Amino acid sequence: MEAALLLAGVLFMLGLISVLIRRNVIFMLISVEIMLNAAGLAFIVAGSKWVQPDGQVMFIFILTMAAAEVSVGLALILQIYHQLKTLDSDAASFMKG
Repeated sequence: MEAALLLAGVLFMLGLISVLIRRNVIFMLISVEIMLNAAGLAFIVAGSKWVQPDGQVMFIFILTMAAAEVSVGLALILQIYHQLKTLDSDAASFMKG
């Protein structure tokens, strides 16, 4: 159990660092997906420790939220690319006003 929780923590930290460092919007979206999967892994491990199906239910909820997040995120990415011709997140800050 400790190894799986350690893996979930490492995956979450890698995703968080990647979100903070990367400027490409697609890579940021992938990093958020890694963070969501790490949280799902932690729920699965905790559910198996206490022999409860709650962890699996939460993981299914996380998967559905991730699917919705990807669909909205990709739609936003397409609009940003259509208007700015770049996927750099710093370029999107010029759209203010």
